[in-house]
Amino acid sequence: MSERFEDWEYPEIIDGKPTRYHWIVQGVAGLTLGYKTDIGAFTYINAHEKVVIEDFVQLGSHCSVYSVSTIDGKKGKVTLKKGCCVGSHSTIMPGVTIGENAIVGAHSFVN
Repeated sequence: MSERFEDWEYPEIIDGKPTRYHWIVQGVAGLTLGYKTDIGAFTYINAHEKVVIEDFVQLGSHCSVYSVSTIDGKKGKVTLKKGCCVGSHSTIMPGVTIGENAIVGAHSFVN
């Protein structure tokens, strides 16, 4: 990760309100956020059924992470393992685990 993370601090996260980095979480109590994570602007995280974002994860802008799907009712914990990278405009569905140091390309749908 770049030097811009030397002074990294956990952001204040309020349910349904944008962080200072312009991403939103619903179900804040279900979110575990690791150290020196990089979450891009306009990303949406639905953590009602648990979302774990481990240390050094990079999640691009305009991504969606769902622990609950309103379309089919699927529910499940989502885990983004240490050091993984998810490209911008990607969607991660309930029950998915992205492995340590894995790379998910931009505009991907992971189910």
